[in-house]
Amino acid sequence: MSTDTVVVTGAGSGIGRATCLALASRGARVAVVDIDGAAARTVAEESLRTGAAAAIPVECDVSSEMAVQAAFEQVGVELGAPSGTFANAGIEANAPLHQLSSATWQQMIDVNLTGLFLTCREAVRLHVAAGRGGSIVCTSSPAAFIGHSGGGNSAYAASKGGISAFVRSTAIDYASHGIRVNAVVPGATDTALLLAGVDDDERDVAAERIRAAAREQVPLGRLARPEEIAAAVVWLLSDDSSYVTGTHLVCDGGLMAKSANDF
Repeated sequence: MSTDTVVVTGAGSGIGRATCLALASRGARVAVVDIDGAAARTVAEESLRTGAAAAIPVECDVSSEMAVQAAFEQVGVELGAPSGTFANAGIEANAPLHQLSSATWQQMIDVNLTGLFLTCREAVRLHVAAGRGGSIVCTSSPAAFIGHSGGGNSAYAASKGGISAFVRSTAIDYASHGIRVNAVVPGATDTALLLAGVDDDERDVAAERIRAAAREQVPLGRLARPEEIAAAVVWLLSDDSSYVTGTHLVCDGGLMAKSANDF
C-alpha cells in the first residue's frame, strides 16, 4: 500500500474521509476528491499529517463528465496513475414516490449512479492503457437488496441497485485485465449523510432517535463508525483481497442477516 496512488471520491467527510486517513496511515498517495473544495483541502492536510506519502485535494462534481476527466488528469500529473479507486461520492434524499419530483430523481441518478460510472470509467481506462491491474471499490447500500421500513427510499435504492449491478458486470468484463471491481455495503453509519434532509433544529433529536433504533434493530446494537467501513474498503483495495472480484462486502452490523420475524 505504501507505493500506491488511490483516488477517493466523496472524500471530504464521513466514510470517504476515514478511508483517506486509513490509506494515509499506510503511506499511500491519496487523491482527495470532493465537490466541496475546502473540505477536500482539509482532508488532504489531515492525510499528510497521518503519514500519506502525498495527498492532493481535487475539487470535482462527479456528475460532470468533464470534471471527472479533469480530476483524473490532475491525479496522473501530480501523483501518477492510480492503482486503486474508491468510488464513494453520493447523496440521499427521501420522499414517497407520489411526492418525489423528477428533478430529485434525476439528481440522485446523476450523482450516485452516473457519477460512479464516470469515475470507474476513467479509472479503468488508465488501468487498461497502462496494461496493469488495479482495484476499484464502489459504495453500494443495503437499499440495493432490501426495502427500508421507513419508506421513501425509491430513488436512492434505485441508484444503489444500479451500482450493484454495475459492479458485477464490470468485474466480469475486466477480470482478464487483472482489474478487480467490488462493492462495500455499509449499514447505518454515524456520518452526516445519516441525517440528510433533517432540519438543523431537529438534528439532535433525529440523531438520538436513529441511534436508539440502531440499538434495537441492529444485531450488533449500534451504528457503524466510519473507520470500520474504511477498514473494509482498504482491504478490498489491497492485495490481501487479490482473489476477490465482483462481490459485495456487507458491513451492516448483521442487519441484512436478521429476519423481521421473531417466531
